[in-house]
Amino acid sequence: MSIALTRSGTIAGDASARASASDSSDETLVARIAAGDKLAMQVLFARHRAPVYRWLYRFVGNETVAEDLLSDVFFDVWQQAGHFEGRSAVTTWLLSIARFKALSARRRRTHAELDETIETNVADGADNPEITLQKKNRGEQVRAAMMKLSADHRDILDLVYYHENSVEDCALILNIPVATVKTRMFYARKKLAELVQEA
Repeated sequence: MSIALTRSGTIAGDASARASASDSSDETLVARIAAGDKLAMQVLFARHRAPVYRWLYRFVGNETVAEDLLSDVFFDVWQQAGHFEGRSAVTTWLLSIARFKALSARRRRTHAELDETIETNVADGADNPEITLQKKNRGEQVRAAMMKLSADHRDILDLVYYHENSVEDCALILNIPVATVKTRMFYARKKLAELVQEA
């Protein structure tokens, strides 16, 4: 299957047909994709493209590369749907595929510096300019501190706090034991707090 992405990141196709299938569970969609259902592929893509793209972009730091990898991820989904065993959530499976693709791209681009972006708090409309500036400065401090962490620690914090994955899902995505996830999370938070404090 060829997945045709527009610049806005959508699959070209019939929007009304996608809407009629949007009530299907992710697992049902994957089963339908395994049977060759292109509509199910469109629905799954529309449902998960944004978080998968953000995850890829945090790894590679380049919009064009992230878009290319997004296509690769969902092409793999189309090809490998029949092998999905349901031992994890579909979102976990997608992020695991995305991580593999991103790591491969990162290895191919060893000269490129990883430029991870971290979501910052949106200023409350009731904040006065001084509080807004303080929040902005705090966000910049956290971003700078995150960049000083090891890749392992950044990955854990990104998955847990920005993608809201459980410890068990992180273990599946990163292909490491649950105990290792907990240990990395403990040390990542500790180091991040130290770095922010120093700043």
